Amino acid sequence: MFLGIDLGTSEVKLLLLDDSQRVIASANEALAIARPQPLWSEQNPADWWSAVERAMLHLQRANAKAVGVIRAIGLSGQMHGAVLLDERDQVLRPAILWNDVRSGAQCEELERLVPESRHITGNLAMPGFTAPKLLWVAHHEPEIFRRTAKVLLPKDYLRMKLSGEYVSDMSDAAGTLWLDVQKRDWSEKMLGACGLSREQMPRLVEGCEASGVLRSDLARAWGLGEGVIIAGGAGDNAASAIGMGAIMNGQAFISLGTSGVFFAANDRYQPNPEQGVHTFCHALPGKWHQMAVILSAASCLRWVTQVTNAVDEASLLKEIELADATELKQAPIFLPYLSGERTPHNNPNARGVWFGLGHDTSRAALGYAVIEGVAFALLDGYRALQAAGTNVETASLVGGGSRSRFWSELLASALRLPLIRRSSGDLGAALGAARLGMLASNPSADVGVICVAPPVTDIIEPKADLADELQRRFDRYRKLYLALRPVFS
Repeated sequence: MFLGIDLGTSEVKLLLLDDSQRVIASANEALAIARPQPLWSEQNPADWWSAVERAMLHLQRANAKAVGVIRAIGLSGQMHGAVLLDERDQVLRPAILWNDVRSGAQCEELERLVPESRHITGNLAMPGFTAPKLLWVAHHEPEIFRRTAKVLLPKDYLRMKLSGEYVSDMSDAAGTLWLDVQKRDWSEKMLGACGLSREQMPRLVEGCEASGVLRSDLARAWGLGEGVIIAGGAGDNAASAIGMGAIMNGQAFISLGTSGVFFAANDRYQPNPEQGVHTFCHALPGKWHQMAVILSAASCLRWVTQVTNAVDEASLLKEIELADATELKQAPIFLPYLSGERTPHNNPNARGVWFGLGHDTSRAALGYAVIEGVAFALLDGYRALQAAGTNVETASLVGGGSRSRFWSELLASALRLPLIRRSSGDLGAALGAARLGMLASNPSADVGVICVAPPVTDIIEPKADLADELQRRFDRYRKLYLALRPVFS
């Protein structure tokens, strides 16, 4: 039996997987985000650990026998977050999250300090990444910075609580801007530019390697045996790729979660930092991946549901589906930059916009504009991936937004790309974490056998007439951003 722990932004998910890769049980615990100032996004790491303990208690009560034979634990987590610990492992301040964009000025500073940073890291300096967050802390909270003994990523804080070890994996570490992504090692130059040293960083392992064992006191409290291995694990998207079987060159998936991700696996290092493409290590040795990331995806649908006073997201989507087609063709254009944007703009100052409102604009038209705008943002990202040499023939579709066939068809048509919906697609990161636990407990296992794609439930083909109409609206969408970019900044 294997346990996957996925630390998301909105919840912690635990998943039990047996030796034949059947999901035995899962448990979820919700998390809240604090936004104490504009552009800020924070969480208390103690809340993550409390959520893990509650979820584990639920699993143990309902599945004591299965929990008792867990052999390995895999970890997945939201990337880029900065957990600062003092020399006694006490958290010094709330964790600054991936969608916190306060450190725009520090990104510019970092690229001035290390002119070759894009060559070393394969990425633009973006406010979401970890390194500029530490520069911000150094400038604005110097006493906390002085007391920082260790900097951990969110899932690696959980690892420290589970095992007492300071360890990260290559895929998650690649999102810090401190990793030489091609060499798969910390960059002394990037660390030095932030006033940090290798000693303040966790030890690095591959995602499928063992990183330590579960503490004996936790094993006893949770009803597990001794010597439970903890795998290196992965950042959330690389873990989702392991769960979706996207491990070979050209295999891809799109996630319509809180944020939006177009993920493509690569067998070599192919950076394209100028267009905001993320080039990271994969969770397997000798593998890399590229991502186009948009900061607001399904969160946009949640937002428009609230501001239009719709019952819930599902009812608003149904209202959109039943709307007159002519009304939707005349819907406003929406820029989905509620939290700024990464690929391809790298603009933390960008903001959401509805353009083309009229007295006759209905709630359905507003909702349609929002989900179309998310599709256009992903198309923008896909074009940046193509410019970096990535071409895919199909992509799996995961995340909460993928449950809507209407939105799925809209996205497939905008991308002109068949999209595959799969069973267990919503389990991607937790499933991938459990699979990495399987690999860590049996290093001789066949990766291709373990990391298979879940069964296909349906294939969403693009519609040619819709694709042509969307292309015309996408051209307006692009012109709108370019016209407003000077205003945003």
